[in-house]
Amino acid sequence: MRRYVLTVTCPDRTGIVAAVTGFIASHGGWVVEAAQHGDLATGRFFQRIEILAESLPFGPEEFGHRFGDVAREFDLDWRLNDTDMPKRVVVLVSREDHCLADLLHRWRSGDLACDIPLVVSNHPDLRPLVEWHGIEFLHVPVPPGHRDEAFAEVVSRFDATRADVMVLARYMQILPPDVCSRYPGRIINIHHSFLPSFAGARPYHQAFERGVKLIGATCHYVTAELDAGPIIEQDTSRIDHGDTVEDLLRIGRDIERSVLARGLRWHLEDRVLLNGNRTVVFA
Repeated sequence: MRRYVLTVTCPDRTGIVAAVTGFIASHGGWVVEAAQHGDLATGRFFQRIEILAESLPFGPEEFGHRFGDVAREFDLDWRLNDTDMPKRVVVLVSREDHCLADLLHRWRSGDLACDIPLVVSNHPDLRPLVEWHGIEFLHVPVPPGHRDEAFAEVVSRFDATRADVMVLARYMQILPPDVCSRYPGRIINIHHSFLPSFAGARPYHQAFERGVKLIGATCHYVTAELDAGPIIEQDTSRIDHGDTVEDLLRIGRDIERSVLARGLRWHLEDRVLLNGNRTVVFA
């Protein structure tokens, strides 16, 4: 059933909930889900409300005009998304296919409500998998000395597809700072460790050498600082002294798949709000 999802971020103060929900109620809006959080440390307020679209006498554009007075009074940074307009996802990947294959399966089965118009890779290996799903595959090599040109093409195609979010599904290239800053809160990465532990390359090898008893994966937004963006979701699995690096890699792939899928789903459903270098997740 079609819904409008309203998300709000603003300085916290008395009366926000009453004003927002009162506006919705005054126009006959039927709220089917609501969540809110006030951060005492930062003084910021966060809210997510789902409204039955058919219960309102107007659409998103008119909603915006009428909601303007409330937004201005409480200095709201707000957004209204329509569930009948699925977000468009561009996936970047290298050679490892486990995260990509999982996302494509979930998309094909309807478990991920989105459109995937394009998959970009710096290697040609996964073209058959992608094209079997009826999705365009774009091979953009990233040779030394030509990174600027390569990422200029990635950005151009991302914009041309009118994509909402870029997903790095084990894309083994570091995005340039200007690309990160161009799409704040719109680039999602899966890192194969429980950040902030073992950032950077070969985290399972680092974990093995350190002798840890838990390994994990982290889904986070990408910033110019490597593996340090706001965290959306994490999970772990217990290992022991008998596990080899290969065992860690195998166990880790399962964690990566599920963590990335959950993080992306929550983003697609507007359940993730940025709070500085942290997130509020209404999951």
